[in-house]
Amino acid sequence: MADFQTVAKASEIAPGTMKLVDLGDDAVVIANVDGTFFAFGNTCTHVGGPLVEGDLEGNTVTCPWHATIFDIKTGESLEGPGDDPVPTYELRLEGDDIQIAKP
Repeated sequence: MADFQTVAKASEIAPGTMKLVDLGDDAVVIANVDGTFFAFGNTCTHVGGPLVEGDLEGNTVTCPWHATIFDIKTGESLEGPGDDPVPTYELRLEGDDIQIAKP
């Protein structure tokens, strides 16, 4: 069974927005897409751009540095110079608490 850590409150992240949280040594972005939350790595696999500063549109985030587009559900690179996926994390809600499984 996964070991989950509370990292944020759902009420802190409005639909269509993102929040950067720490999960041990990992910088993780929590995105709220129409009330469904997703967790993925903050660092673009191209040259390390901060995805939390990118554009969230539906289930994708676009890196603000060189426009690599990632699927936030799978981490897959969909378009742009970054070919490798970003990590994604198992997430659950416990009341208002957003919890992420520690890797």
